[in-house]
Amino acid sequence: MAARTAVSLLLLGLLALVPTWGVTANVEVNMEDRVEVSKGETAAITCMFKLPVDVSGVIVEWLYVKKNGERQKIFYQDPSTKVVAPGTRFTDRISVNGTEATGATVMTVSHVQPDDQVEFICSITDRVERSAEGLTKLKVFAKPDHPTIDGVKTGFSINEDSPSKIGTCEVKNGFPKPNITWYRNKTPVRPAPDVLKVVPSTTLESSGLFSVSSELFMKVVKEDKDDLFYCEINYFVPGGLGMTETVPINITVYYPSTAVKVWVESPKGIIREGDSVELQCQGNGNMPSSILTFRHKGREYASENDALVLHNVTRQSSGVYECISMDTDTFEEILGNGVLVVNYLDAAVVLPEDTVVLDQGGELTATCNALSSLQTQTAWMKYGEKVSSNHSLILENVTYDSAGTYLCVVNVEIEGMETTGTLDVKVQGPPQIMKSDHAEMEESAETTVDLRCSVRGFPTPSVIWTTADGKILKTTSEMESEGGVLSVVSIKVTSDITAFCNASNHLGTDSLAFNIKAKGTGVIIAVVIIGILLLAVLGSVLYFLYKKGKICGRSGKQDLTKEKSGKDNIVVEMKNDNTEEAVLLGVNGEKQTSRNQ
Repeated sequence: MAARTAVSLLLLGLLALVPTWGVTANVEVNMEDRVEVSKGETAAITCMFKLPVDVSGVIVEWLYVKKNGERQKIFYQDPSTKVVAPGTRFTDRISVNGTEATGATVMTVSHVQPDDQVEFICSITDRVERSAEGLTKLKVFAKPDHPTIDGVKTGFSINEDSPSKIGTCEVKNGFPKPNITWYRNKTPVRPAPDVLKVVPSTTLESSGLFSVSSELFMKVVKEDKDDLFYCEINYFVPGGLGMTETVPINITVYYPSTAVKVWVESPKGIIREGDSVELQCQGNGNMPSSILTFRHKGREYASENDALVLHNVTRQSSGVYECISMDTDTFEEILGNGVLVVNYLDAAVVLPEDTVVLDQGGELTATCNALSSLQTQTAWMKYGEKVSSNHSLILENVTYDSAGTYLCVVNVEIEGMETTGTLDVKVQGPPQIMKSDHAEMEESAETTVDLRCSVRGFPTPSVIWTTADGKILKTTSEMESEGGVLSVVSIKVTSDITAFCNASNHLGTDSLAFNIKAKGTGVIIAVVIIGILLLAVLGSVLYFLYKKGKICGRSGKQDLTKEKSGKDNIVVEMKNDNTEEAVLLGVNGEKQTSRNQ
């Protein structure tokens, strides 16, 4: 019998899904039983129809059923007319397409709202007034907003006699009405008299959407202190169901303490002087009526939020701290205690202090240490390099390289906990000029060269720059450094030059020569020599041409004759009417008289 009933129900369900048919005479209309659409979207409702053979010209009418059952026409169409009915809720939102030839008419409704969930009727009438109708239900869905959950923050005592309100779940703007289910630790809650109840409520918004809320009331026990509560929301969507959940919440359950413990909440790990320390006290109960008090070396401190904060702690802050929990309802006291250890590292002490002046070849033993509650490690550093790994710094047979500032670093196993001290060592002696890689250089003429002279010595030497001829050069810059001085002079190169860096203090002097060779002056001399040689060749060529008669002599009373010497020298004889002596000039520049020929 049960199986027969199930089959019957299944057949009824299948029949409900079959499209609606309406037949009058031979006009047939076929429509879907329902069309589903989300709020704000466009719904398309199709009306398929068949006409008798050889019949043309139909009247198409679209109507909808009001809530009071009355039919309201919204569209009319015949072979010559197409009219949207004015003044209806759908007038501005519908459009109809389709022809008699296609045997279909489709009405679309834009911007669908929850109030549009009505039955739409398609009526088809032929020219002999045979008609048929079909009906489609428009189902509208609106996905609700994300749900919220609001838990009660005040907490709940296990001594309450009746169920207390745990929280409220709310979901807004859904259509159709959403459903809320409460869960505790992933299990749906079950109402029980005087222990648990759920109170739902529903609001219909002006938009036609539903807002639903649900309140949970429960009588709590200590075991509920770690439970998580949340809500599941189920709602309809086109073609099925949707589901979402709220974030989980927990509740505060108050119950009396039976034991108390004390611990350092912050900082974690080793504590040092100057830290801010938070001591936390907690019982295994949490009744609001309990009062916590701290006590250290006979002095009491009031707690704040179950904690005691000590600022800028010192070594005197170390010791045992007691926490007393007193229930103001029963005046019963429960005691717990904890130990606070404050570590310290005093400032480094360096001996000897400040600055030490040593003679070259001298010795020094310096010590550095600091008082601490922990084991210390000491290192001496100079210019970032470790020079000693114990408390003592020993310098023997000191030189200028030994001078400088020594940094003593004392630290302990706690990261960042260290102290430092310094010792300034000066080694006195005469100036010592550091050798330069640029003492011999070659530079182009007319360029400017910077010469650098680095001098060590104490007291700090004075530096004077001079040239080979004793001229004093103006110093460009001078900078004192640890254990010496750096002097710079700028020289313009015009020719080979030698400059001297002269350093002195009351203990002695030192000097360094810088030799600069000027490039380009040899080229000029070579050009001058070549020019002179060219002039000599030119003179010889001109004389040769003259003797061959290629060049006419000047008119006058002088005439030139040629004599040939035993050395084949070319000689020019100059005669003058006013003297009886002729002067012979050789090309080699020798002067001869005519009697010597």
